Amino acid sequence: MADRHMLYISMQIESGCHMDCIHIHGGKPLEGEAAVQGSKNGALVLVTATVLIKGQTVLYNCPQITDMDEMLGLLKTLGCRVKREGAAVIIDASSLHTSDCPAKQVRAMRSSVMLLGPLLGRCGSVSMERPGGCMIGKRPVDIHETALTCMGVRFRKDEKQILAETEGLKGAEICLPFPSVGATENVLMAAVLAEGTTVLYNAAQEPEITQLCHFLNEAGAKITGVGTNCLTISGVGKLQPVTFTVMPDRIVAGTYLLAGAATRGIVTVKNAPVRQLTSLLDVLRKMGAVVRYEENAVVLDAARAGKPVPYLRTAVYPGFPTDLQSMLAAVLTRAEGSSAIEETIFEDRFKIVRELQKMGADLKVENNRKLRIYGVTKLYPARLTACELRGGAALVVAALMAEGESKITGCDYIRRGYEDICRDLRLLGADVEEKRE
Repeated sequence: MADRHMLYISMQIESGCHMDCIHIHGGKPLEGEAAVQGSKNGALVLVTATVLIKGQTVLYNCPQITDMDEMLGLLKTLGCRVKREGAAVIIDASSLHTSDCPAKQVRAMRSSVMLLGPLLGRCGSVSMERPGGCMIGKRPVDIHETALTCMGVRFRKDEKQILAETEGLKGAEICLPFPSVGATENVLMAAVLAEGTTVLYNAAQEPEITQLCHFLNEAGAKITGVGTNCLTISGVGKLQPVTFTVMPDRIVAGTYLLAGAATRGIVTVKNAPVRQLTSLLDVLRKMGAVVRYEENAVVLDAARAGKPVPYLRTAVYPGFPTDLQSMLAAVLTRAEGSSAIEETIFEDRFKIVRELQKMGADLKVENNRKLRIYGVTKLYPARLTACELRGGAALVVAALMAEGESKITGCDYIRRGYEDICRDLRLLGADVEEKRE
């Protein structure tokens, strides 16, 4: 994965291409309001699920991000008709004619693995390179493969490709060794058109799973136990076209709340999925922030949010999300004392430490799983490089705390999950813009 990042950088240099750069003049409290886009992870899996429907599906509130562009492009190469009208996406999978996924799009994003279940359900086979995405850990697909094997799928061993086929998916009782979001989604999408009943134990309970279940049920699937760790899926003969609205992005909402906390500002985040943010809001309150709710919005007053977090452990939902860990770490670099974060989901998610140290932060990684943060009184502006999506957003949050101008390259990573982070932060009162250098 590191080689992929270095290849991207070297190609930019060798070709003489200009690189986009975010310029941030930090050091002042944010004050303003911004709305949250549609969910990245929620929308991407719904797009893959449309493969199961022989007809036109309409998805509203789809985020306009590069991962979505890549996924829609991938569906086009499989034969689907795709049309985008702003935040609305129209997909007609009636003309799907192949389950051979092209390498370019698969390499670009981890979420391409979500096509395993739908393509096996629709076509009975699938071939794709092992997916790419952000460099935050190994993220193997063996849990997916083991679960699908229980349903009658045969996988051919290949280090570079996923090659799978079935003579017909069969319902099965499956217990995941870990509540993997991706494996849960793939089993769900494979099971809805399978023969018989599938019972999935130790299923992930993330909001994106609940939304997928609601989407599939609206299309005619029979899924019970929605919102629990035990899902029962009774196979049906076909799914019907459906119109559906994607939920707001809880990670983007959390990012903007943490930006407010970082600058000790007062921010209003509209369209925030409050119930999905409980673990973050609890942490912010413990840090000294005041949280109140208005109609369809969260208001954060972080004027006194300087307390450290002695110990925090990332966990599967409803625990503290790993996708907000980097942003929280950035905020805690200026806490009034020492903090500790244990990362339990991914084994390589502290890549921003070196960049934060450039700014004068005092951090120490232990065993690649635990981060100790010793608060400092001041961060200094620096030229920083994003090397993955959430770490890139965390660097933006850190730069908002540093008096003076910071510059962040690697914007392509940030665009994978944020429609326009500069636009939204300007609405919150930040002095930030993206330029080409």
